[in-house]
Amino acid sequence: MRILLAEDEKMLADALVKIFSSNRITADPVHNGIDALDNALTGIYDVIILDIMMPQMDGIEVLRRLRAEGICSPVLLLTAKDEISDRVRGLDSGADDYLTKPFATDELLARVRALGRRSGAAIVNTDIISCGDISLDTSAYELSCGKNSLKLGLKEFSIMELLMKNSRHILSKETLITKIWGYDSEAEYNNVEVYISFLRKKLGFLKSKCVIRTVRGVGYTLEEG
Repeated sequence: MRILLAEDEKMLADALVKIFSSNRITADPVHNGIDALDNALTGIYDVIILDIMMPQMDGIEVLRRLRAEGICSPVLLLTAKDEISDRVRGLDSGADDYLTKPFATDELLARVRALGRRSGAAIVNTDIISCGDISLDTSAYELSCGKNSLKLGLKEFSIMELLMKNSRHILSKETLITKIWGYDSEAEYNNVEVYISFLRKKLGFLKSKCVIRTVRGVGYTLEEG
């Protein structure tokens, strides 16, 4: 799962990024409302966390503009204020949840996981994903087919997870790059091609009937075979 973390307190943002990473959630941090809006408008995030009090544009205005542009990603608002009026404004503007600082990190993680499930994001450590004759253990990074199984590297796992969650749908190389490597990544198409090749070989090793098909000029799709 990839989330956007818009928090102007850089030390807090850095600490949260590490906490999310240790829980296998990728968080892209930004520190002002303009950057939050620009990143969120890409539509690549499974969950968006917005601090209400941010420079350049506050979190509620960012939220309003996102909803006006049709971005439906679940949004969690963070604020140091504990006033009912702020909660009402945030929820009326399209927020899905609300958390007041200071907060317990376990509660933040639980709320993010809940919002991720609502958006259809794959939540690590909760499910085994299945497609055709293969299954992916999201807690062990293990891909299985029948009695055969093998471990996947982090990038392999993330790509296979996306393909399995979106089976029969075509994922463009741009989508894979932004979802796996990040919005500001310098990764190129050949990076995707290399990992797709690795995954095809592993599917072959497992003797799976599933295949990753290339849709020329568009992207990739996982077919059950």
